[in-house]
Order: sequence, then structure tokens, then C-alpha cells
Amino acid sequence: MESVPAPRDLTRRPATEAEARALASAIRLRILRLCLDRALTNKELAARLGANPATVLHHVRKLVATGFLAAQEERRGTRGAREVPYLATGKSWTLDVGDDKPVAGRGRAMLEAFLDEIRLVDTDHAGLTRLGLRLTEAELDELRERLFTIFNEYAGRPPSPDGRPYSLFLALHEDVSRA
Repeated sequence: MESVPAPRDLTRRPATEAEARALASAIRLRILRLCLDRALTNKELAARLGANPATVLHHVRKLVATGFLAAQEERRGTRGAREVPYLATGKSWTLDVGDDKPVAGRGRAMLEAFLDEIRLVDTDHAGLTRLGLRLTEAELDELRERLFTIFNEYAGRPPSPDGRPYSLFLALHEDVSRA
């Protein structure tokens, strides 16, 4: 069974424009998640996403070109056809695609990918919670730093061979309904 080793250096660096644009697509974010700890072919990805293989291939090529997916050793499919499985590199976690250079659709893509994935889950058994806060800028900065520290700690751990796959989505946003 293939697994992705945790990135050695989890220090973030600014994303290039091409990298930021590659991450501004819900389907590409879902492809990265699907290939996180198991290499999948374009055909397998298309089947899991319920999408056209040609469309998926376009997205796979963009992710490969920007270093988010790595082609694995070629193999032969059931009818002898050449298949290339792809594995996520973990690079997306080490990029800062912050607000200093916003990319149109980046936030929407992440939310859409989350919503597409959570629709597949029995939400009665998912760990969901909401919390309303009123914070100063300093308190908000402290909260962000503490959350990032926890996320980074878990991102740096090697995958547990016997572990079950989990995803974590966090949305920290101004509550405009209470402003």
C-alpha cells in the first residue's frame, strides 16, 4: 500500500500565481484529497468524482504541472492499456495563498470541495460544531496562530498505516449577520 510521507519542512511560502490558480478549483482540491494517501489513475478519479475522464485529465495535468500531483510508475490496466496513477505531493499545505494576493474563486473552491465531500458523509455521525465569538484583532491573531499550530502538528505526522481517513475543514469568518 502506498502512502505519502509527511513533508519534511512545513514552513509556508507564498504561492506562485500558477499554484494559487491551480488551488482555485473545487474539482482539483477534491482530486488532491482523493490522491492524498493512495495513487489513483485518471479513470479511477473520474469514476470517484462522477466526472468526464477528459475533464479530469485536464485538471490532473494542471496539478502535475504545478507540482501538486506526482505521476507514479506506469502500470497496465485490465485490458492492457497504459495507466498512470497519481499521488498528491502534500505541497498544498506548505503554501500561503493568503489575502495579500487574492485569487478569484479560491475561497469558493475550497467551500465547494468541502460541500461536495460532506454530502457523501452521514452528518449525524460527523463531528460538527459552531461557535460565535467576539474578538479583538489581537485575540483573532492568537486564535489563528493556535489553530495553525495544531493543524501543522497533525499535518507533520506520518500517516498511520492502520488509521482511518479523516478530513478537517475550518472556516473562521466575520459573522456579518451579527455585525
